[in-house]
Amino acid sequence: MMVLASNYDNDPIDVLVGDWMSEGNMTVRAGSKIDGQVDAYEPTFLEALEPALPHIAKHGVKVAVNAGASDTKKLHEVVTNMVKAKGLELSVAWISGDEVLPQLLESQKRGESPFENICTGEKLDDWKFEPIYAQAYLGGLGIAEAFEKGADIVVCGRVSDASPVIGAAYWWHKWQRSDLDKLANAFVAGHLSECSSYSTGGNYTGFKHLEALGWQNIGYPIVEISHSGQVVVTKNKGSGGEVSVDTLTSQFLYEIQGPWYFNSDVTAILDDIWFEHLSTDRVALRGIKGAPPPPTTKVGITAKGGYQAEMHWFLTGLDIAAKSRMVQTQVRHLLAPHISNFSHLSFQTIGSVPSNPTNQNAATVDLRIVAQARKAADLAPAKFVRPCIDPIMCAYPGATPHLDLRQAFPKEIFEYYVTLLPQSSISHRVHLSSGETIYILPPEISQTRVYPKHQPSEATTSNPIPLSTLGATVRAPLGSIVHARSGDKGSDCNVGFWIRHEDEYVWLRNLLSMEFMKELLAEEYRGGRIERCEFPGLRAVHFLLKDHLDRGVSCTSRIDFLGKNCAEFLRVRDVDVPRGFLGRGRI
Repeated sequence: MMVLASNYDNDPIDVLVGDWMSEGNMTVRAGSKIDGQVDAYEPTFLEALEPALPHIAKHGVKVAVNAGASDTKKLHEVVTNMVKAKGLELSVAWISGDEVLPQLLESQKRGESPFENICTGEKLDDWKFEPIYAQAYLGGLGIAEAFEKGADIVVCGRVSDASPVIGAAYWWHKWQRSDLDKLANAFVAGHLSECSSYSTGGNYTGFKHLEALGWQNIGYPIVEISHSGQVVVTKNKGSGGEVSVDTLTSQFLYEIQGPWYFNSDVTAILDDIWFEHLSTDRVALRGIKGAPPPPTTKVGITAKGGYQAEMHWFLTGLDIAAKSRMVQTQVRHLLAPHISNFSHLSFQTIGSVPSNPTNQNAATVDLRIVAQARKAADLAPAKFVRPCIDPIMCAYPGATPHLDLRQAFPKEIFEYYVTLLPQSSISHRVHLSSGETIYILPPEISQTRVYPKHQPSEATTSNPIPLSTLGATVRAPLGSIVHARSGDKGSDCNVGFWIRHEDEYVWLRNLLSMEFMKELLAEEYRGGRIERCEFPGLRAVHFLLKDHLDRGVSCTSRIDFLGKNCAEFLRVRDVDVPRGFLGRGRI
């Protein structure tokens, strides 16, 4: 915030927005609030805000963030006191209504909905855990109303990631709920900017060519939104990285679930999306259409899931599989009296040894032992870490455990359940500094649309052609010429692939069928539902891997707990690439 606000004279902005929420910190902050141990908002927001406040006040910059997490009222108090301590005349408002556990439990008791898990299909009555907290994803109209009533800073809890941008544009341009195309463009603009530097070169498979532009100072995206809803993305002046068609395609494909993109205020129809390069670091968003929002909104439910502990052994050189098998056999034997109390136990071999390695680190892989249990006592040192370490004198050659045992002691984990709640059940309110409270009405049923349970999906491309017609091929990693991006939503993982040249897209969309995706996933495919769609304007093919991530970030046993490396795994897999494509140079 300081970087952007302090440079206003040279690079003016009207509204600073920030997304501080993820499914990981939603569950952790929920647990903190229920336990009453610490303030359950995001303290790093205050670190960003405090030095920027004088510049925000001087230039009249508005601020909207969702850093309230599970304690928005408390964050409002802290920010209000911070503003007063600096002698600034800034009005601070806060948004409530995202905390919905009472409404959800009452509705469940009345049998009004099975509250199906949108990732797994499970019914809430069948969930093995007791909900302690639930947060609904709110739209941006409360933020817009706060700005309209004179607020300078609006702090929120679980508004959607893009809602601060939607609210800012709605307020600035005096839009109406019926301006669906405009709202949809603002919604996608919010998605493009919500993850900070992801749109300017962070987490981008073309990262190598950005080194000359400055890896150490990758910039922040700035979205310009016109009254008609047209969007241009740029970045702060003097920063590294870049805003390009490819960096925006990377961020766009991150975390979407298909061609329908839902928000409490609007549904964005993404089929015809494309980006237009205008000039250096200026790219326009095109092709977005708006549709009515659904009558429901997403709700994340948190429950105490128990405890997790993990232990690591290092395996080096030859016979890695046999060495892993030996220590597993020994550890399982020592764990046997306690395993019945574990809810999960896995042995994961991470990495591999290359042929003729030239240093010892390259020849070393990690054997990760992960256990979960409902009670911390079931993972006490005598029941987990001691049995994991005790084989040291009779294990494989070179047997070496990791000596940092902090992860081997039980830590609390949280289960996370994703479902839907009617917007009409939510009390979305704006609390102004004057003490006034304003209720934000949900959309009327006539202003919403019920969408099918699953996104549009096609197993193969329409009008497929034989790949043999594209000429001679060579075996090469998919990522030699294909960009990709993946991420998590609950236990679902999405992954999108895109190509640099139009003729290569013919190959990509014919290659990447649902069946071929299963082949690419290889041992990672566990039989789950796969959904597939194409974005021709981006030369992209997108997949949604349902329930792929072992319950989500807050309790997963997977090392790729955010699903972000799924794309990188798939890019390293060998495929048949037309020889001529490789001649254009690799990514």
